This record gives sequence, C-alpha cells and structure tokens, in this order.
Amino acid sequence: GLVIDGRTLEHVLHDSLQNVFLELTQKCRAVVCCQATPLQKSVLVKLVRSKLKAMTLAVGDGANDVSMIQVADTGVGISGQEGMQAVMASDFAISQFRHLRKLLLVHGHWCYTRLTNMVLYYFYKNVTYVNLLFWYQFFCGFSGTSMTDYWILILFNLLFTSVPPIIYGVLDKDVSAEILMELPQLYTM
Repeated sequence: GLVIDGRTLEHVLHDSLQNVFLELTQKCRAVVCCQATPLQKSVLVKLVRSKLKAMTLAVGDGANDVSMIQVADTGVGISGQEGMQAVMASDFAISQFRHLRKLLLVHGHWCYTRLTNMVLYYFYKNVTYVNLLFWYQFFCGFSGTSMTDYWILILFNLLFTSVPPIIYGVLDKDVSAEILMELPQLYTM
C-alpha cells in the first residue's frame, strides 16, 4: 500500500509528476491520502477519472468531502457527527462505513441487473406498440388516423410503463444477498 500526506500530494498533483504518481498507484493494492484539502481530494478524483478512464466512487462524511463526492461518478455520504453536508451532496447515504460493503456488493449488483433488464423491457414495449401502429397504417392507407382512442393509449402506457417496473424492482433478485456477500467476485461480472 501507499500512504501519502497532503503536503506531498500537493507536489504530486502538478502536471510533471501526475503520470509517475498514477503509475505508482496502479502497482499498489491500496492508496491512502491523509490530511488532504478538499481541493486536493477533488483534483485527485478528477485525475483518476481522466487519465485512467476509471469509474470513481467517493466516500465522505463531512463538508470537506463535498467537492470530492460531486466530482466522482458515484458519491456516498456517511451521516455522522460532522454534519449532513456530505449526505446532501451524495448519490447514496449510509449511516456507518461498514454498510458500504453491502451497498456495493448487494444493492449495486441488484440495481445494475434491474436497470439493464428495464432498458430491454422499455425497448420491447415501445417496439411492440410502434410495430402495431406501423402495420395499421397499411390498413388505413397511411392517412395518419390513430388505431386506438386517446384514453387507451394513456392506459397502455400507464399499465405497461409503471406497474411492471414497480413489481420488477421490488421482487427481482437474481442472486440472494447472502451469496453476494460471500462471493465478492460476482461484483466484477
């Protein structure tokens, strides 16, 4: 691992040493930056995002972490003694740091699979409806008349756009939480 303090980080973040620093950090299993200023934290996250083309996750618990959380792809705020500024600026909020593992491994996995399946569902729903309208236009001579009444179209979109995603979002769990916690390798899939 690599531990770097705020004064050293100030020198490393200059343009001439950025690439050397990133090469060094890629060879480490963990990099800990302590006593860094809020600006240094956000610049470091920006550097990793732009140079390494990596997705970033920023975790913070106070007002000094807000800029870092906002720059990252995903921000997690920990509510605690330092106030609620980090929580208000974050995408997700947890009460203790130990909940981060479950947030990433379990809820992150479920959210990803649900979102990918919902994209496919919406595509299928819209293709089905547009296909019906397309073939109806051959029947009516491309006059632009509507195949259905307006209220049926509203009901179609209401039923097929809101009810299935809600049911799917609540009930779909492709892998149980216990298995996801025991096998962190599933996170990379």
